[in-house]
Amino acid sequence: MSVVVRIPTPLRRVTNGQGEVQVQASTVREAIEKLEENFPGIKERIIDEQGEVRKFVNLYVNDEDIRFLRGLDTELKSGDLLSIVPAIAGGQR
Repeated sequence: MSVVVRIPTPLRRVTNGQGEVQVQASTVREAIEKLEENFPGIKERIIDEQGEVRKFVNLYVNDEDIRFLRGLDTELKSGDLLSIVPAIAGGQR
């Protein structure tokens, strides 16, 4: 199943400047593995050493946060959009 992965600006240096890429995957976990095959080094920016999504990274499937679905085991179907969204923090009050 072909899904579109939306790549945030900070990670585009890993994807040769591409803002969107397509992968064949049936789960979010598999999509991240496919990204790593095509763009070595991207997985470590998304997944921590324990195999979980990094604290300051959010993943959405069609605008639904995977934390409220099945996490990395969330199923994907052809045409789905997987968005990688870095959390934004900082600034002054």
